[in-house]
Amino acid sequence: MQDTGSIVEPSKLTSSVSDFVGEQPDYYSREFDKIQSATRFPWSWNTMAAMAGPFWGAARGLWGYFWTLLVLEILALVQIGKGWWGELGADKLARLEKLTAKYQEFLQKYQVAQSAGDPDAASLLTRAENLKKVAERVSDEAALAAQGAVTFLVAGLVLFVILRVLQGYYANLRYEKQYLNWRAEPVRIPSGFSWLRAGFSGLLWLAIVPLTLYKFTVGKIAPALEPYTVGFPVQKKQYFAPIATWMEKGFDWLSVEGAGVFDGVVSTIKAVLDGLETVFVGTPWPVVMTVVVVVAWRLAGPRVATFTAAALAYLGLLGLWETSMVTVSLLGAAAFLCLLFGIPIGIWFGKSQRAYNATLPVLDFMQTMPAFVYLIPIIAFFGTGKPPGVLATLIFGMPPVIRLTALGIRGVPASTKEAAVAFGCTKWTLLKDIEIPLAMPSIMTGINQTILMCLSMVVIASLIGAKGLGQDVLIALQYAAKGQGMLAGLAILFCAMMIDRIVQGYYKRSTSRE
Repeated sequence: MQDTGSIVEPSKLTSSVSDFVGEQPDYYSREFDKIQSATRFPWSWNTMAAMAGPFWGAARGLWGYFWTLLVLEILALVQIGKGWWGELGADKLARLEKLTAKYQEFLQKYQVAQSAGDPDAASLLTRAENLKKVAERVSDEAALAAQGAVTFLVAGLVLFVILRVLQGYYANLRYEKQYLNWRAEPVRIPSGFSWLRAGFSGLLWLAIVPLTLYKFTVGKIAPALEPYTVGFPVQKKQYFAPIATWMEKGFDWLSVEGAGVFDGVVSTIKAVLDGLETVFVGTPWPVVMTVVVVVAWRLAGPRVATFTAAALAYLGLLGLWETSMVTVSLLGAAAFLCLLFGIPIGIWFGKSQRAYNATLPVLDFMQTMPAFVYLIPIIAFFGTGKPPGVLATLIFGMPPVIRLTALGIRGVPASTKEAAVAFGCTKWTLLKDIEIPLAMPSIMTGINQTILMCLSMVVIASLIGAKGLGQDVLIALQYAAKGQGMLAGLAILFCAMMIDRIVQGYYKRSTSRE
């Protein structure tokens, strides 16, 4: 039987459902048959699910059902709690108490000043009267909030009843899908009714619901429960400060011991950057513009060449040529290094699932860590300037091309590879002539994403002295120069689009010729 809900013969369905549900097989066989035979929405009602709510789903192994409905029912219970025993307007009552005390204080000062004949007595009386007016307004707001208790209670009860009714109608539909999955994978998919699962769901309910209701319905938290409802009882300085100090010492030690390696990396990247800046910055702009437009024409066609010429003209006419060429050098160096290392690593991961699984946490770390955090170890080990900016961009921009290259290699059909090997292809020939060409669409998508990721780091890298257009954007942010920031941002966008359009256009033209 397929997961698409194909109809099973009644006798086979009853026997299979009996093995799956354990209890009440006749009821579930009848309901599943109704669901599978329906051409429109099947109206199937489950009284036990409507009464037990999320606990029914947990007992039947439907944990997604349990968690979704538990969260929704907590929302309804919070509304009921606010209306039944909640201290609505407690914050306003607390403010009213403070205002009343302040009013009494100023009133006493006024009486003393009046008795002493102080000329400032009138001002004290004015302040007291103002406080009294504010207190009266807050008192009215507190009373109005208290009157809303019935509304909260009714809304919560209505929502709770609606949820239980929906569970009664939805339960069998969801359980029938579980049944179809169980037929396909009987070992992995849970079946039957389990009191153990029901009891565990009850413990989860006790661990989650009471404290949640207490937090959102009670006005004043008891001191004994405050550590469990307001914040974690451990203070920040207890563990955070010692671990941060230990990590700082580790960075210092590693930066001293590995100075030679770090200096070598910086020197290598600096050499690449110097070469690119000599080409783009040192060469006269008419030469650079002519060569770039001609290269765009030859590789990607006249449309890309026209766009490239327009983008370069934008950079030159706004006086951003030199800084833009510095940015192109940074972006080009970072993207080149990302592709130089990322594509071979992606091919390796595409062929070795074990290696990919082992390094998957590292790739997740590289992509999910906030971009600004990369600058901390970069500064500690490599200092500031353009090479460290390229390294920060390298870490941030490499994961997409690795992941998508591995995805493309794994997506090559096994039958194609077997046929190539049968005709005598070596491993290198198989990779060069079969796997890489078939994986090229995925690889090109990875290249596109890497270029865009490198682009997003250009501005951030300017914080550590990478200069270029990112520095113009940073200055615009510091002085709220909106126009300057937008023009520099558009220049960064055009630089990235030129590189991406030329690379993607070359690939499209080469594939169309084939």
